[in-house]
Amino acid sequence: MTQFDSIIEEIHQTREKISERFGGNIAAIAEDAAQRQAASSRLIWKTNAPNKSRQPINRVYLSDAG
Repeated sequence: MTQFDSIIEEIHQTREKISERFGGNIAAIAEDAAQRQAASSRLIWKTNAPNKSRQPINRVYLSDAG
């Protein structure tokens, strides 16, 4: 049984409206957010440090030189 959560439902509705407004284009959504942030004195998002992986990353580089 799933419990209805009005806050979560409101978030989903808002996300859907934003997505429809920009035709689902995430780059356009991000650009709009950046423009609104630049025009405002309030920050929309700012990270203090880059994300760090919690798991080791193994990278394999393949050479084109067969």
